[in-house]
Amino acid sequence: MRPAAKDPTSGSVPANGAISRRRPAFYALAAGGWRDYVTLLHPPYTLWHLSYVVLGAALSPALHYDRLAATLLAFFLALGIGAHALDELASRPLSTQIPQRVLMSLGAFGLGAAVVIGIVGAIVVSPSLLLFIVFGAFIAPAYNLEWFGARLHNDFWFALAWGAFPFLTAYYASAERLELSAVFGAAGVFALSLAQRALSTRVRAVRRHTRSIEGRRLEADGTVRDIDRGWALAADERALMMLSLAVPAIAVAALLSQV
Repeated sequence: MRPAAKDPTSGSVPANGAISRRRPAFYALAAGGWRDYVTLLHPPYTLWHLSYVVLGAALSPALHYDRLAATLLAFFLALGIGAHALDELASRPLSTQIPQRVLMSLGAFGLGAAVVIGIVGAIVVSPSLLLFIVFGAFIAPAYNLEWFGARLHNDFWFALAWGAFPFLTAYYASAERLELSAVFGAAGVFALSLAQRALSTRVRAVRRHTRSIEGRRLEADGTVRDIDRGWALAADERALMMLSLAVPAIAVAALLSQV
């Protein structure tokens, strides 16, 4: 009799279909129903990138809470709902059971509503905001649907679109100009986004595409320790979790300092 298949997380070869049953992300809920829609939002990452909006407004020379609220809503709709729906539509990275037509509707609604908010902002605040609206309306589908042979679906464009862009948009919406502090702030969140991308790319590869990891680590004192999927995921996922808490905390601190 053949031995029973071991736990898929143990590092040994799992039973058939085990990869598809694993959670595609550390924040993913069990597949099906309303849980798929929560997972679709990528809650820790959406909160992380919305924090760049708060930082941009808080670090600007003139903070306007109404403009910050509108910018936050626009980016939640565009990124949290629209872009993530398009990403799931393109390649099902989260393995949700959300129908294709629903994903298309969510993508169109999220981006369309964000554009409407942006146009209102351009009328009320400054026509220059139209430049930000045009870029956002282009980069969201271009990145997530991998237009132009996925040439825009890489680390640089991720850090620009979901890091520097939200920061600069919020900064400009409040101050109606970009100063040197905006440049350094954008560079900082760009680098943070690159770090996020580096960690999450490795985590996705292990969680979604790796059947097993087997090996041993020989320490300096001669101790031999096993290496498996859990070992490969632990440090990177812990770093992502901590960063997803740290960045919002810093954003709130920056905002409270303006009160």
